Amino acid sequence: MKPVKLIRGSMAPLRRANVDTDQIMPKQFLKRVERTGYGEFLFWDWRRTADGRPDPAFVTNRPEYQQAKVLVTGPNFGSGSSREHAPWGIQDWGFEAVIAPSFADIFRTNCTKVGLLPVELSEKEVEYLLELAEHEPAAEIEISLEDQTVVATGFEASFSLDAFTRHRLLNGLDDIGLTLGHLAEIKAFEASRPAFKPAFGA
Repeated sequence: MKPVKLIRGSMAPLRRANVDTDQIMPKQFLKRVERTGYGEFLFWDWRRTADGRPDPAFVTNRPEYQQAKVLVTGPNFGSGSSREHAPWGIQDWGFEAVIAPSFADIFRTNCTKVGLLPVELSEKEVEYLLELAEHEPAAEIEISLEDQTVVATGFEASFSLDAFTRHRLLNGLDDIGLTLGHLAEIKAFEASRPAFKPAFGA
């Protein structure tokens, strides 16, 4: 997992509430064993018209939002099933952070485990960013995890994140990375095990 310290780029506005994980990453695409390759399936149904063609009106299909680094959206984002593939797809598309008034708990946790930063701001603050992104697609936003601040044109806000999650993200530590941080203790424990039991790394 890459460390998350400073995210800078344009925004893609998704003005929808209660976006569930089946819309983020539909179930028919949950077949890969890697984390990569899911970006092309992101918002699959919403990105297409009834006849299956790309919908030019949907935000991720619009040229001005193709390079956006931050997805700005409505409350209760990531509700529904606990599938990890939803944040995988968002990240694989190219987003590095999601800003919303609220997130589903499991979705938020799944984001932090892969280095996708969930930023929770007030509804008023999110509305400002939605309008900014809609009217000025090239407008840049800067998110500092070290300072826990969000800065854009005429805008500055702070967000909260628990200390342990912040530490993990700043240092690029996923669950495996956290475990490897205790490698010396693990080896010492394994060395003390009876010889008839499997050795560490066997």
